[in-house]
Amino acid sequence: MRGALNLLLVVLLALNLRPMLTSIGPLLEPMRQSTGLGYQQAALLTALPVLCMGLIPLLQPWLRRWLSEHGGMLGGLAAIAAACLWRLQLDSAWALIASAVVAGLGVAVVQGMMPGLVNRWFPTRLAATMGLYSAALMSGGGLAAVLGPSITAYTGRWQMGLGVWALPALLAVLAWVVLRPRQDTPKLGGAAGGHWFGNRRAWLLALYFGLINGGYTSMVAWLPAYHLEHGGTAQGGGELVGLMTIFQVTGALGLPLLLRRLADRRPGLWLALLIQLGGFLGLLLAPATAMGLWVAMIGLGLGACFSLSLTLTLEHLRTPAEAGSLASFVQGVGFIITGIVPYITGWLRDVSGDFQASWTLLTCTVVAMLLVTVCFAPRGYAKAIARPASSGAAASLS
Repeated sequence: MRGALNLLLVVLLALNLRPMLTSIGPLLEPMRQSTGLGYQQAALLTALPVLCMGLIPLLQPWLRRWLSEHGGMLGGLAAIAAACLWRLQLDSAWALIASAVVAGLGVAVVQGMMPGLVNRWFPTRLAATMGLYSAALMSGGGLAAVLGPSITAYTGRWQMGLGVWALPALLAVLAWVVLRPRQDTPKLGGAAGGHWFGNRRAWLLALYFGLINGGYTSMVAWLPAYHLEHGGTAQGGGELVGLMTIFQVTGALGLPLLLRRLADRRPGLWLALLIQLGGFLGLLLAPATAMGLWVAMIGLGLGACFSLSLTLTLEHLRTPAEAGSLASFVQGVGFIITGIVPYITGWLRDVSGDFQASWTLLTCTVVAMLLVTVCFAPRGYAKAIARPASSGAAASLS
């Protein structure tokens, strides 16, 4: 019974971590007409929350000195709900951007704690549970993208399409208060405290996580606008994000399950990256031929990459406390990178006049990550992540 309740909590928490991002893209045009947002300003609605998702986990070793897991979860969920409620009344570009920062801070706190929490609650089912967490996270994002335009059309206000996501956040607050386990959270210290700045493998994992997921934030930010440029509608753009999400969920759940007997995560990552590569090449070379197919391929690859890259990180260390702190560092640096990517792709769209330069950049990133994946042989985990006992600062990279 306790395991089922923990699993329910993981799903409810994860569902709230993406609507504040994915609800933006399908409603971008009415928002721009109402507030005067430019493409680069609009990119901040994605980039700033993702940057928050990066900075907060990096501060986690210090935040944990005065913020408990319970307090952090409540505060983070409350910030998400407050930002969504604020969006119900917005009528200016800068207020919209400020609400994105508030929501991003809330997501950052909750998301930074999730890998360690999953590792502690489900140590013998880590890959499967991380797959479910990733799938729920992406499902929440997909629902917001698909339902946002419909809610806007029904109410006549784009603010409703953004603000309605306060409801699941408030439900998650209630569920956490009532259902959370009451045992003490382990205290972190030393390496477990998250001080990974001197470890080269930690930096490699963080760069890998950030770049391997950079396509997600760019697709969420710009896919609806790209669809409009090719004669589509706002509703159709949201449906494309929804299609991408369906395949993300399939990839996050299916590929780890298919390869569950393999201790080596590289075959799954190579396969997921190759599928992504095919999708981005399709957008570059034949966007009008089968846009749905290219988007589905990108989604399938992105979903599997998110789940497998987090699992790869957690498997570098044996204890939940250390693995959780490493995951916080990896997500911290990684999400800073992931947040910068859509800003760059939006800038490329502005200067070039179309999205071809943006898709070219993402294609090159996928090729680079295919090459980097070779570094992550399981037999090298311990050596690569080890710290010299004398200083605890330097690290080696195999």
